[in-house]
Amino acid sequence: MKQIALLGATGSIGIQTLEVLRLHKEEFSLYAMAFGKNIGKALPLIKEFQPSLVVVQDEGTKLELEKQWQGCPVLFGNDGLVEASVADAVDVVVNAVMGSIGLQATLQAIEARKTIAIANKETLVTAGHLVMEAARKNNVALLPVDSEHSAIYQSLNGEQQRDIHKLIITASGGSFRDKKREELVGVTVEDALNHPNWSMGAKITIDSASMMNKGLEVIEAHWLFDVPYEQIHVILHRESVIHSMVEYVDRSVMAQLGTPDMKVPIQYALTYPQRYPLEHTKQLNLEEIATLHFEKMDMERFPCLKMAFEAGREGGSMTTVLNAANEEAVQLFLEGRISFLDIEQLIQQQLTQHETIHKPDLSTILSIDEETRKRVRLQLK
Repeated sequence: MKQIALLGATGSIGIQTLEVLRLHKEEFSLYAMAFGKNIGKALPLIKEFQPSLVVVQDEGTKLELEKQWQGCPVLFGNDGLVEASVADAVDVVVNAVMGSIGLQATLQAIEARKTIAIANKETLVTAGHLVMEAARKNNVALLPVDSEHSAIYQSLNGEQQRDIHKLIITASGGSFRDKKREELVGVTVEDALNHPNWSMGAKITIDSASMMNKGLEVIEAHWLFDVPYEQIHVILHRESVIHSMVEYVDRSVMAQLGTPDMKVPIQYALTYPQRYPLEHTKQLNLEEIATLHFEKMDMERFPCLKMAFEAGREGGSMTTVLNAANEEAVQLFLEGRISFLDIEQLIQQQLTQHETIHKPDLSTILSIDEETRKRVRLQLK
């Protein structure tokens, strides 16, 4: 039985991961779970899954939870995330936390030779060179949970790296795919959260609307699959049926298709290299769908995607700045303090002001991340 440490248990990916664990109780056990502050959402899950360790965001949440739950130790903060990730009993760490907070826990889990199921784009965007170097050094598998990267991973099975011609990442287009730039003036948080295909958390849904989510996926794909940016292509695909593709040098194209259900890539990451039945997930019926649509991605319409490609090509600390500025800007939008179009402007300002540091170490990355967030907030004062 595989013992799972789930970081980000109350988020969208975390909840769907727990659904997969329910389906395969004989195969998986939840050893540790981490969440932020939402005790009301977490406590029923803790009682159901009976983990050996729980981690929360801060000491106040820890003290409040301990009033209601005494069934296992409760830790807090980054140290708690690390302890849960490196525990001897843990086999697989599912990194589903939002933002770069999952970075240190992931690096420590790799050093402890845990298998990593990674749903946290920001870890690779912020410090891809450190994560992949550690994974190679420790012979640790990084199994992608994102539907796009899982699709690429599956399409690469049995193939040679040298035969890759191009990675083709599909994008739904997000909540505003049919709006022109001028129509984005004054759009609300509620408008942005209305994704046409996927059920995701607020931050990812906003990133999907700005297309930054796809930009982060491009950078993540660069690191996961060791493919240069010139060989990564993004196309708009409204139906979200083809989750991504790989074109090979002989012009063959391998694609992974399925209904938009995150439990499929989550389960594949947990069971790899095996496949288990997945009940209650809708089967793909191409006769019912009948037609699939594809469009060229307009970089001027979606400047966040363009910025991500540019930051990725520049490399070094530039992607750390990209991610930190985006996280803060999205949070400010969710708080109602800036407009939707302000998000890309705040990111661009930080990228323009930053002088790249090539191959930054972890302490430098964390420092740049913190300083970028402060500067974004200060711009509003």
